[in-house]
Amino acid sequence: MSLLKPAINAAASLVLIGLSGFGVAGLSGIGHRWVDILAQFTAPVLLAATVLTLACLVLRLWPAFVVGVLAGLVLLAAVWPQWMTPLGRPQPDQPIIRLYSANLWVDNTDVAAIRRSIVDADADIVVLVEVGDAPADRLDEVLAGYPNRAVMGRIEDPSGRALSIVASRYPIQGKLPSFRDDLAAIGAVVETPIGAVNVFGVHLTRPWPYQYQWGQINQVMALTARREKAAPHPTIVAGDFNSVSSARIGRQIQSDMNLSPAPGFPGTWPSRLPAFAGITIDQVYRSPDLALISRRIGEPTGSDHYPVVTEFTRAKP
Repeated sequence: MSLLKPAINAAASLVLIGLSGFGVAGLSGIGHRWVDILAQFTAPVLLAATVLTLACLVLRLWPAFVVGVLAGLVLLAAVWPQWMTPLGRPQPDQPIIRLYSANLWVDNTDVAAIRRSIVDADADIVVLVEVGDAPADRLDEVLAGYPNRAVMGRIEDPSGRALSIVASRYPIQGKLPSFRDDLAAIGAVVETPIGAVNVFGVHLTRPWPYQYQWGQINQVMALTARREKAAPHPTIVAGDFNSVSSARIGRQIQSDMNLSPAPGFPGTWPSRLPAFAGITIDQVYRSPDLALISRRIGEPTGSDHYPVVTEFTRAKP
């Protein structure tokens, strides 16, 4: 073991240095697509680096342990903006509205699990994207108790039947403006106890492998245009953004749309992993006139994404 120890130390140190590169990518602010891909995975890489660093501590691989601590600090700094987002200051004595948002996955046929998840959340507003044939055929069952609905068919695959839906216990004034662009987004004005709220359900294209390289950027530009055309109500944008909030697309949404993300821990994808080991690509953004009360992961739906349950109220000016 004593002869192997220097080699193990060196190998562990090299691995930890490589893992720290994900943190450097996240902290760099560089928007190039290949750097952005690395920035998406800082949270699970932090977990991996922590486990390896603890193993180095147990094995008394002191050089590698020191490298691991430094790598962990770099990764924690990169993940921090995802996990510790501002919540806003709630106005006292204001009603609270609860929102459930989920990517149901187009091939998901587990309607019973979808219904259980929605019932468990007991939300006032439900935002669903990538709703496939099975739940679409039983929509009144899936959305029992949510009679007010805005529904949009699939854009990116006209041969498919996946839907995007905003459903509410409260009245819906109507759909928000939409355009002939490649953005899969449904918008509705919902009359809530805190007043009219613009609610968007969004599904951005994947960052890699690309449908086309600038797809996400163009889609956020389209979403920005839609919000600008809507009435100036408080706004919630929820769905599958295929990006963590601190990476390129999250930064674009925050700067161009003046929206703040809910904290991104625990993660939402992939659901085959425990949520604490995943990445949060299923985001919920709010305008500054709303304060976030809470955010949690919902019950599984049979999808490869976990749903997200958030609560909001009016924010102090």
